[in-house]
Amino acid sequence: MFGLVHELVVFSAERAPESVALRDKDRQLSYQELADSIHQASALFLKLGLARSERVAVYLEKRLEAVSALFGATAAGGVFVPVNPLLKPDQVSHILNDCNVRILVTSAERLELLRTTLAHCRDLRVVVVVGNVPVEPLDNGVEMIAWSEGLHAPRQPGYRVIDTDMAAILYTSGSTGRPKGVVLSHRNLVAGAESVSRYLENRSDDRILSVLPLSFDYGLSQLTTAFRVGACAVLMNYLLPRDVVRTVERERITALAAVPPLWVQLAQLDWPAGITEHLRYITNSGGHMPKPTLDALRRQLPKTRPYLMYGLTEAFRSTYLPPEEVDRRPDSMGKAIPNAEILVVREDGTSCAPGEPGELVHRGIHVALGYWNDQEKTAERFKPVPGKLAGLPLTEMAVWSGDTVRMDEDGYLYFIGRRDEMIKTSGYRVSPTEVEEVAYATGLVAEVAAIGVAHPVLGQAVLLVSYGPENGEPLGERLLNECKIKLPAFMVPTKVVIRHEPLPRNPNGKIDRKQLAVEFADLFQQGMT
Repeated sequence: MFGLVHELVVFSAERAPESVALRDKDRQLSYQELADSIHQASALFLKLGLARSERVAVYLEKRLEAVSALFGATAAGGVFVPVNPLLKPDQVSHILNDCNVRILVTSAERLELLRTTLAHCRDLRVVVVVGNVPVEPLDNGVEMIAWSEGLHAPRQPGYRVIDTDMAAILYTSGSTGRPKGVVLSHRNLVAGAESVSRYLENRSDDRILSVLPLSFDYGLSQLTTAFRVGACAVLMNYLLPRDVVRTVERERITALAAVPPLWVQLAQLDWPAGITEHLRYITNSGGHMPKPTLDALRRQLPKTRPYLMYGLTEAFRSTYLPPEEVDRRPDSMGKAIPNAEILVVREDGTSCAPGEPGELVHRGIHVALGYWNDQEKTAERFKPVPGKLAGLPLTEMAVWSGDTVRMDEDGYLYFIGRRDEMIKTSGYRVSPTEVEEVAYATGLVAEVAAIGVAHPVLGQAVLLVSYGPENGEPLGERLLNECKIKLPAFMVPTKVVIRHEPLPRNPNGKIDRKQLAVEFADLFQQGMT
């Protein structure tokens, strides 16, 4: 079933109008109520002059109005841009300017944070405020109205769009420069929901916890997969790991998605025994889950099925490992999701042999439309499918991920490292993941990151940055000794740094390797070896 992304809600409302679609603490919306709220948001945006394919940005924490605004934008024929609520004003301003946002939906409190930066947002025309509208107008003459005005906007049909038209722009950080806007079509989002809900075997009685940011494709998919099958999505603004466990228990959650740093923290907690009776599955994406973390979770959740996945914003989701394969292949990221083909290729585009490292290339219906207003970066990442048949006059484009993987004889894939994160030391290429796995396996650390730092002799030195319950030199020595036992000499960290606080995170909850690289950029230049 393919169509427009907001129709996921409309179709579920037609099948089961009274079923609960969204919960946010003590508030909830049935599918019919959510569909009505989406239509009201659409009418409001059209009343405000939104033109076909113009952008509506939503800068809110997870709440009912945020969801209605996102899907209301596409119902009007526009494009939604979810902005991570953790971003600072300058970062928000960059996004609003980069994709020429016309309408911004935010709260009164967040508007005050943005007040000075919005003056530089040249295409912004209206700010829709959830809650009370501030008395003081914006300096640049941008109109401010209340979200509640949507209740009185006359209903009208949105612009006619088809499933290959733009639906969303999601901003993702790269190895250099400002975040890039990945343009997703309705077909990308709906096909992604279809593929993922199929292999996760989602059903209408699922209760899916939405913990990750909606600006993150993995977080947004918790909504689209729920709406695809008429399930309930429970919104949660993440505070502490313990709050996640409490919410899973209180809301009788059946499905939980998280990224590795959060799983590492959750695995250290004591989960109430009854949770595994209703928590049907957990999923991991956004990086490799350390095996000790997976083992700890499985011990506490013996009836809960783990799905290990790999994805990238430019193609939504690429692979998954079926739970029945976890014992045999705990380090694998699995095979292609339904309706996708995953290739492993050399630099010249020819296929790699089994076990040979190469670049992961994703082809299929999930491939995005490119990066907004950036032909150069689009050309770097979106390239013709390798081995194209000569007789086909139109070129099929695939996503060349930049990730190095290998495929075994049975077709299962294994992550080696990101091309821009690989450490080049003494002429060798070192995967950070391999070094980190050794540290995690000791059970001594809660978080760890291996990064490459400029070194006058080695080119780059391997630096291991760790956070754990112990602090001080003995922990560093123990980690270094374990690395010497388990790793070849060129992979052994030149230095281990023990931090007294958790490692920095980027807005999507992943360990912020770029910040660590900047923090320790001069470490070896200063002779601190």
